[in-house]
Amino acid sequence: MPYTAPRPSPPQHSRITAGCGGGAAKAQAPAPASHGPSCAAVPAEVARHHEHAARAGQCCSAVVQAVAAPVGAVWSVVRRFDRPQAYKRFIRSCRLVDGGAVAVGSVREVRVVSGLPATSSRERLEILDDERRVLSFRVVGGEHRLANYLSVTTVHEATGGDGGGHTHTVVVESYAVDVPPGNTADETRVFVDTIVRCNLQSLARTAERLAAVALA
Repeated sequence: MPYTAPRPSPPQHSRITAGCGGGAAKAQAPAPASHGPSCAAVPAEVARHHEHAARAGQCCSAVVQAVAAPVGAVWSVVRRFDRPQAYKRFIRSCRLVDGGAVAVGSVREVRVVSGLPATSSRERLEILDDERRVLSFRVVGGEHRLANYLSVTTVHEATGGDGGGHTHTVVVESYAVDVPPGNTADETRVFVDTIVRCNLQSLARTAERLAAVALA
């Protein structure tokens, strides 16, 4: 089948206004319906980290996940740029290219499990902010179809939503990425959202187990 170049499109903006556990807040799309405590509005100081301006030929989206574990326990897993396989089940292995301690500018090479349209990805750490609990990385190489992928993950504490005033943790992961040749923006969002959602659900289980062990 001959290749047809994607049509230029106006810039998209991914802006988080509200979220649900496992729900996606897509660029220029209505906020998803409420499904529980994770759907409290994301604070403005958090939402600003997820405002992606996608260029023509790109798409962007975001997924929000509630976690029944302390914010510190969740962040301790997310911040491990050198060990994403702790909760990202599609990653088989990871190594830091230059070794040493993790810092902004560090590059990791990950190998993915079989069955995905990829074998490896090389990713550079763009932000690691322990105070605000923000991590961002950019894909800079590898064997995959997600060119120019930029991810931002935030972890924050939220209160309420269950009627009891209890606190819980909310994780938001957003991204912008090139739409691969032969695919539409919607197809790309569905695929990437599914991967991100699976990762965040796994993160929730991992952090909740860690929190349970700490209390034992």
